[in-house]
Amino acid sequence: MLAAVNKRVAQLNKDGLPKGVEIKAYYDRTWLLDKTLKTVFTNLVEGALLVTFVLLLFLGNLRAAAIVAVIIPLSLLGTFLGLTWLGIPANLLSLGAMDFGIIVDGAVIVLENVFRRLSELHGRTLSPRERMNEILSAAVEVGRPTLFSMLIIIAAHIPIFTLQRHEGRIFAPMAYSVTGALVCSLIFSLTLVPLLCYLLLRKNLSEKENVLVRWCKGVYRPALEWALDRRKWVVAVSALALAASLALVPRLGTEFLPELNEGSIWINVPLHPSTSVSEARSELKKIRDAIAHIPEINTIVYKSGRPEDGTDPKLVSMAEILVDIKPESEWKRKITKQQLVKEMDAALDRLPGVQASFSQPIRDNILESISQIDGQIVVKIFGGDLNVLREHAQGVLSAIADVPGVARAMIDRQGELPQELIQIDRAQAARYGLNIVDIQDVIETVLGGREATVIWEGEKKFGVVVRVPPNQRSLTQLRDILLTAPNGTIIPLASVASFKTIGGAMNIARENGGRVMAIGVFIEGRDMGSVVADMQERVAKQIKLGEGYSMSWSGEFENQERAMKRLSVIVPISIFLIFILLFDAFKSFKSAALILLNIPFALIGGILALYLLGIPLSVSAAIGFIALFGQAVLNGVVMVSHFNQLKNAGMSPEEAVVQGSLTRLRTVLMTGLLAMFGLLPMALSSDIGSETQKPLAVVVIGGLISATILTLIVLPTLYMIFEQRY
Repeated sequence: MLAAVNKRVAQLNKDGLPKGVEIKAYYDRTWLLDKTLKTVFTNLVEGALLVTFVLLLFLGNLRAAAIVAVIIPLSLLGTFLGLTWLGIPANLLSLGAMDFGIIVDGAVIVLENVFRRLSELHGRTLSPRERMNEILSAAVEVGRPTLFSMLIIIAAHIPIFTLQRHEGRIFAPMAYSVTGALVCSLIFSLTLVPLLCYLLLRKNLSEKENVLVRWCKGVYRPALEWALDRRKWVVAVSALALAASLALVPRLGTEFLPELNEGSIWINVPLHPSTSVSEARSELKKIRDAIAHIPEINTIVYKSGRPEDGTDPKLVSMAEILVDIKPESEWKRKITKQQLVKEMDAALDRLPGVQASFSQPIRDNILESISQIDGQIVVKIFGGDLNVLREHAQGVLSAIADVPGVARAMIDRQGELPQELIQIDRAQAARYGLNIVDIQDVIETVLGGREATVIWEGEKKFGVVVRVPPNQRSLTQLRDILLTAPNGTIIPLASVASFKTIGGAMNIARENGGRVMAIGVFIEGRDMGSVVADMQERVAKQIKLGEGYSMSWSGEFENQERAMKRLSVIVPISIFLIFILLFDAFKSFKSAALILLNIPFALIGGILALYLLGIPLSVSAAIGFIALFGQAVLNGVVMVSHFNQLKNAGMSPEEAVVQGSLTRLRTVLMTGLLAMFGLLPMALSSDIGSETQKPLAVVVIGGLISATILTLIVLPTLYMIFEQRY
C-alpha cells in the first residue's frame, strides 16, 4: 500500500502538478515497518542459529543436527502459506513471537530417540531393511507422545484466539502463525524426520555419548538419587518456592502492553478554548521555535482544528504536533528517547499556558480509538446536569492529580467559549415586511460568504463566493449592515435584531444516550495497574456521586481488564482440554494429573524473571505464560511416558524412574534449551519492534529454567509418591 502511494505521488510530482508545486510526505511509516521487520527477521535468524548450535552440542553429530534444522525453514514456509491464505501479512505481530526452539520440539523427540537407538547397536552392521525397521520402531515408540505433546502445545494457544478488540487484533496473528508452524512441524516430525534419519544416518554412530551429555548425567544422577531419598522435603521446598513466587505477583505491577518505539513523537497541546485560527498559528509557531534547536529533531509539523473531510473532528484549540526525529545512529549526544522527551517538555514548560502531553502517532490513534479521549487512563462520569458533572469532574481531578505516577491529568475540553448571540425580533421584522430567512441569508453572506455563481475553465468549474472584506467582517460592523425592505425602505440590521455576548460550553459529550464528562490521565515512571488502584482508592473516599450519576474507568486500563478477565476464564478451560488430551494419551487419571503439576511449577521462573527485570505483568507476558504451559507439559509427557514404558516392561517403579530419567535427560535438556535459546535474541534485543515481545520472551525463558529443573527433579519424585500411594 505504502509503496503504491509513494509511486503515485512520484508520478504526480513528475507530470500532474503545476511548476514549482511538489507533494512531499512528512510522515511515512515505511521506515517503521522496515525497521520492525528487520528486528523480527534478525531475531529469527539468530534464534535459528542458536537452536542449531544447541542441537550440535548435545548430539555431537552434524548430520543429526541438520535433520532437525531443516524443519525450521519448512515449517516457516508452511506458516507463510497459511498466513497468505488467511490474508495475514508477515510483520511484527505475526512473526514476533515465533520460537523455533518450540517449533522443532517434535522433531527433536523423534530424532533423539532414533539417534539413541542407533547408537546402542554397538557397531553392529545392519542391512538397509534392518536399519529401516530400527528407525521405524524408534519413531513409533515416541510417535504417540510426540503427537499428543504437540497437540497440547497447540491447545495451550487456544486462549489467544479468544481475545477481543485491540488485544485480539494484536495477538491473533501471532497465534495463527505459531499454530500453523506447530502443525507443519508435527507433520514433518512424524514423516520427514524418520526418512532423513534413514538417508543421512547410514554410518555407525558413536557408542559413547559426547562429553557434555556424560557430564550432565554425572551431575544429574546423584542429584536425582538424593531427591528420591528425600521426597517429602523436595516436594515441600517446591511448594514453598511456588507460594513465594505467587506472593511476588502483586509486586509486579500491571500494564496493557509495553510501548513500541515508533521513531517519532506526537505532542498534544490544548490551547485556550476561544483561540482563533490566526492565534493558534502564532502559538504553534512559538512552540515549534522552542524545541527546534534540539539537534536530534529532523522535522516539526503542527496542525490545529480538523481537516476539510471531517475525519478528525477537533476544535482549533486542540493542537497537535508531529516531531520526526533522526535515526538514533545519527544522534551525536548519548541520550535516550525518554531523555529527549523530557528535554522537549522542559523547553515547552517555559512557555506560559502550555501544558503538553507526549505520545507517538500510532499510539495516540489507538488511545483515541479506545475511549475517544486523549489519555492512557480515562475516567468518565455520566449524568444529566452539566453543572453537577463539571463539579464531580473537578473533584476527581483534584483527587488524582498528585497520585504518584500521574504525569498529567486534565478534564477533556473543559471551559466555555464566548458566543455572539444574534436574536432576530420577529415582530419588528414583520413590521418592515422582512422574512426571517432573508435576514439570516444576509448574516451568513457577511460572515461566511455564499456562492453567487459558477465560473467554468474548460472542464473545471469553480464557485464564486460573495462576502464582505475581512476588515468589515466583525460583529460590531454587522450591526450597521443595511437591509432593503419590500417597500424599498433601507434599515440597519440592528433595527430588527439584538446582539449580545454569552458563554457556552466548549463541549457537550454524550455516550449511550447520556451526558458524559471525562478526565484524561497520562502516567509516567510507574506501572498502570498500581496508579489506577491508588486513583480508585482516592476517588472512592473523596467523591460521592448522587442518584442518576455513575463513573467508569476506561482507556488502556479497560483493555487490560477485559483481556485479563477473559483469559481468567479461557485459560482454565484450555488447561482442562489439555487434561482431556493427557487422559486420552495415557488412559490414566494419575499420569494426566502428574503431568499437569508441571504447569504451576513453570510459573516460578516466569514470575521471578519479571520481578528481577522490573517488567510489569502485561497481556504480552500473559501470552508468554500461555505458551509456557504447553512447553512444560511436553517435557512431562516425555518423562512420564517413558517411565510407564519401562515399568510395563518389568522394572520396579524406582528403577523405571532412575533409568527413564537418565534416558530422557538429553531430550528434556534439549527441548528446554532449544525453546530458551530460540527466544533469547528477542529477550536481549533493544531494537525498534522488540518492546512488545520482550515480556513474552522473558516469561518463557524464565519459566523454562524452573520447569526444566523441576521436571528433572520434582516430577520423578512425585511419580514415586503417586506410585506408592495410588
